[in-house]
Amino acid sequence: MSPSVKPSPVPIAPWLRVQADGVTLTIKAQPRAARNEVVDLTGSELRLKIAAPPVDSAANTELVRFLAELLDCPRGAVTLVRGGTSRRKLVKIHGLTRSQSLSKLG
Repeated sequence: MSPSVKPSPVPIAPWLRVQADGVTLTIKAQPRAARNEVVDLTGSELRLKIAAPPVDSAANTELVRFLAELLDCPRGAVTLVRGGTSRRKLVKIHGLTRSQSLSKLG
C-alpha cells in the first residue's frame, strides 16, 4: 500500500500574508476610478479602484486612507512598502491579524 498523499491546501487569500506584527497585502490598484472600491478578492492580488489620479502620490495617499477606513485602523498603521510608482503595490497593515483583515475586506 502506498501512503496517501494529501493535496496542499489552497490559500484562501494569496494576496494576504501574515507577518510578526501585522499583515501584508499584495495590491493591484487602478487609479482615476469613479470611486474607491474593492474589485476582486479572489485572484493572486487584491484589486482596488482608487478615485485619485496617479499624480504627486495622490493615488498612494488615497490608497492608504481608503485601506485605513476599510480596515478600521489608524492611517499610521498602513504603510506602503513597495510600488510607489507602480500599479502593483505591497502594503503593510500593522497590528491586524489575518482573520480581522479577511472579515473587514470580505
